[in-house]
Amino acid sequence: MLEYSVSARRVDAHVSEAHAKDAVLVLDTHLAGRRDAFNPAELFLASIAACILKGIERVTPLLKFNLSGVEVRLHGERQDAPPRMTSVTYEIIVDTDETDHRLELLHKNVRKFGTISNTVADSVDLKGIIRRK
Repeated sequence: MLEYSVSARRVDAHVSEAHAKDAVLVLDTHLAGRRDAFNPAELFLASIAACILKGIERVTPLLKFNLSGVEVRLHGERQDAPPRMTSVTYEIIVDTDETDHRLELLHKNVRKFGTISNTVADSVDLKGIIRRK
């Protein structure tokens, strides 16, 4: 079993920081919001994007899938009472000459083996598409 650790601390009323390994991430914890940092909902979406991108890095060599670039776009919806994310949609845009069938195979494998996306899918309506650039 793998384990992960992150620590976070309040710097002041405007910002906090999260630390993992040698990395530091600025967190938007200011009540008015910050444009230069991710808020909790954006971090949630970014973790799904990172999972999708890491999954693509993991499965492309196994599938011998050729690509020259990938972009992931996500949109989340939040309800107020009780506060929670209710749905997440994503679009994976792949710069590739692979066939449509192989593109769908990539999507299937990324969805099947994504730790974060599988966890999220158990609690939120998670839907997405893959398409060619």
